Amino acid sequence: MTEREDFGLAGKVAIVTGGGAADDGIGNGRAAAILLARAGAKVLVVDLDRERAARTVAMIEAEGGAAAPFVADVTDERQASAMVAEAVGRFGRLDCLDNNVGISGPGRVTEVAPEQWRRVMQVNVESMFIASRYAILAMKETAGGGAIVNVSSISALRPRGLTPYSTSKGAVIALTRAMAVDHGPDGIRVNCVAPGPVYTPMVYSRQMSPAGREARCRASVLGIEGTGWDIGYAVRFLLSAEARYITGQTLVVDGGATLVGPARAPE
Repeated sequence: MTEREDFGLAGKVAIVTGGGAADDGIGNGRAAAILLARAGAKVLVVDLDRERAARTVAMIEAEGGAAAPFVADVTDERQASAMVAEAVGRFGRLDCLDNNVGISGPGRVTEVAPEQWRRVMQVNVESMFIASRYAILAMKETAGGGAIVNVSSISALRPRGLTPYSTSKGAVIALTRAMAVDHGPDGIRVNCVAPGPVYTPMVYSRQMSPAGREARCRASVLGIEGTGWDIGYAVRFLLSAEARYITGQTLVVDGGATLVGPARAPE
């Protein structure tokens, strides 16, 4: 494998939260985990569902990569700490973190119950704070630096009837920028990926109609449908040595949807 092929990731250790997916589907986290492993990184695949995490690991190992599954609820501080300890204990160091956990949150502020609002913030924002807290300490101690990618959404840039979700994803962008400033002196880069309407297992589990899929395609300038692979490639780039001079940035991966489509696509 040449340096260009490994993106400077060979021998690195990465944690991908939300790295499982239903069956053999390719979600954002699973795609990122597979692509990091293809570049030579050792990957701890974290998910609430052991079978889904194990399936991602099996897909990586089938290609000759190195990975291990780990079950954790990253909104829980003890489990997030244990996740980082597992990566370091198993692989000897920690270089990369892909904060990929998130849930939806529809409704207006006049419609959403406070407990629903708090749950969206807990899963979508607090989980990234907690995971990063322990990951940064491990990166400094074991690798002398590292890189983090937080997954936001174009809903942070173009609200569309999902107010708790949009707010939480906006907070992810702010958290990314603040962490980049705080930990740049530690040699840790922090960036963000904002996916558009990509077709992932989370989406097609809702049995989206063919018309809905077509509308999503038309919502982008390119007129094509995004997939988990598109997000995975963006994550891998921002975690790689090729992004060594990039920090505090939000990379929008949406086929140009934010340029032209203010309305939420039908499902």
